[in-house]
Amino acid sequence: MAAHNILIVGAGMAGLATALAFAQIGHEVDIVEQAPTLSEVGAGLQISPNASRILIALGLGERLAEIMTCPDDIALVSGNSLREITHVPCGNFAANRWGAPYGVMHRAELQALLLDAVRADPRCRLHLDQHVEAGDIKTLHERLGQPRPHLVIGADGVWSQTRHLVPGAKHPKFSGQVAWRFKVSASAAQAILNPGNVTAFLGPQTHLVAYPLEHGTAINMVAITRGKDPGPDWAKRENPTDRTQLLRAFGHWHPDVVAILKTAPQMTCWPLFEVPDGRWSNDAGIVLIGDAAHAMTPFAAQGAAMAIEDGFELAQVCEGLTDDALAQAISGYETRRRIRIGRARQRAAFNQFAYHAKGPIRLARDAVLALKTPESLAADLDWLYGYRAAGS
Repeated sequence: MAAHNILIVGAGMAGLATALAFAQIGHEVDIVEQAPTLSEVGAGLQISPNASRILIALGLGERLAEIMTCPDDIALVSGNSLREITHVPCGNFAANRWGAPYGVMHRAELQALLLDAVRADPRCRLHLDQHVEAGDIKTLHERLGQPRPHLVIGADGVWSQTRHLVPGAKHPKFSGQVAWRFKVSASAAQAILNPGNVTAFLGPQTHLVAYPLEHGTAINMVAITRGKDPGPDWAKRENPTDRTQLLRAFGHWHPDVVAILKTAPQMTCWPLFEVPDGRWSNDAGIVLIGDAAHAMTPFAAQGAAMAIEDGFELAQVCEGLTDDALAQAISGYETRRRIRIGRARQRAAFNQFAYHAKGPIRLARDAVLALKTPESLAADLDWLYGYRAAGS
């Protein structure tokens, strides 16, 4: 069978990983991006074994090992007392149990890794600085001088233009939560955490995630609390009023945490949007993946992982198919992925409830977690981290 022509809208992590997955099995891929240059905002990223396994299957394992820091544990800690509630072992334990590493890294490092691989693959063609509106997508191939694509993949994020071409697709809703992202030196955070761990500090209606970057010399921090809907925005630099509001939300936390929030360098505010469950394809050669299809809150740290899974599994179901069989294959893909995404959403919602619990519920949460062994907590994640996409 002749190779399919694939058009991917969006050259973020989802789009680039998907391009590599299709190119690996012989398809010709054009990736279109509005930005004139590719740059990732936001400091850190967690990559769980279900995603790192796919990156390794794409031939990126050696480079991934160079940029990834594998934490010893994922620790849950009281934001009020700094007492560890429980932990899930990672490191060698994660690699042995789930068959691939759990790691953290700069978003920009993963973006660069994927970009280098795309540029090195003769089947991939990257087109930057291409203004993309919904009405243009069906004729993009003409602008690029390429054959009409057999499949158009919308990997263009929360504010997707491709989504407008999919009847029944849902539009983003503000979750009510905002994420404040910033980075501090490891020495500045040594009073509150072990720099070798991923640490989730839990507090009433708030939580703070911290993990190492730059080989342990820096700590990425993400403070999540309630916020206002900013409208169709993605991220912005804080202003003086923002810091005051953040400190008010964390005012009852341990003084050492509050001190870090007071003295931290300028933060970036990320409003957290969700895309409710709706259609992901139009049954006519257009399919959405990642945040364009199903953006979710980061309480399970699975946004990037689900997008990487999407692209890889979509490529696998399209392998060896005639044009006539594509629509049926994509329909089956959507059905299977919807179950997986739904379960990940449920986990994120449960984590939000548990992380932000207050009063008697918080006390009950701590008591239940204290009774569980780290190994039993790891077993609760087998369905998520141990998942093996077809072909990985």
